[in-house]
Amino acid sequence: MRSPFNRHVLSTAAVAGALALSWVLVGPSRAAEDAVVIPPPAMDAKPADGLQTAVVAGGCFWGVQGVFQHTAGVVNAISGYAGGAKKSADYEMVSTGTTGHAESVEIKFNPKQISYGKILQIYFSVAHDPTQLNRQGPDTGTQYRSEIFATNDEQKKVAEAYIAQLNAAKVYKKPIVTKVGTLQGFFPAESYHQDYLTLHPNQPYIAYNDIPKIQNLKKIFAQNYIEKPTLVRDAKATN
Repeated sequence: MRSPFNRHVLSTAAVAGALALSWVLVGPSRAAEDAVVIPPPAMDAKPADGLQTAVVAGGCFWGVQGVFQHTAGVVNAISGYAGGAKKSADYEMVSTGTTGHAESVEIKFNPKQISYGKILQIYFSVAHDPTQLNRQGPDTGTQYRSEIFATNDEQKKVAEAYIAQLNAAKVYKKPIVTKVGTLQGFFPAESYHQDYLTLHPNQPYIAYNDIPKIQNLKKIFAQNYIEKPTLVRDAKATN
């Protein structure tokens, strides 16, 4: 039996009701991932002019997007798909685990306010558990893998060096399984997935798995935390 908190095995229309019912009937199946306090990267990307882009995958994109929407210096965080072809960048297809895609988040950030290395530190510390292979919390499958999609050679070097640094420091009980690849394309997810954490904070899946990530961000990265999230819908309204 799959976890009642895996919202991806259900049809979109049935997600909220089924999750709420399963919470009442059986309670939580496992604790949300714990945050881990980790050192910043010894190597970071050089400051650059203009907005920069980072793309990361760390399980369900609802929570990862929510974390970076509450991060200062991030001007937009979009849920989507990376790792596969454009023609298969569809929620129902990606959910089969056969497309090569991972649920991902594209992060547009101002490098004068936050560095690429700091984004990775938040990603490894509070956004997900990088030691879980092809899963994250209650969700299983390659579409929930931990992966960094570098947009240039510098990002790739920084990410690989940071993983080596964290493994050497043994900050986790198990080795990091995060893949580092080169971004071939990012495809935004369907509109109903955008800003999902903010729009549905009381949904059992969100409340149990993702709201704690926001609380951990506020606690561990207080200087990088913003109370009001930077939403996709607001970014569209200003464009």
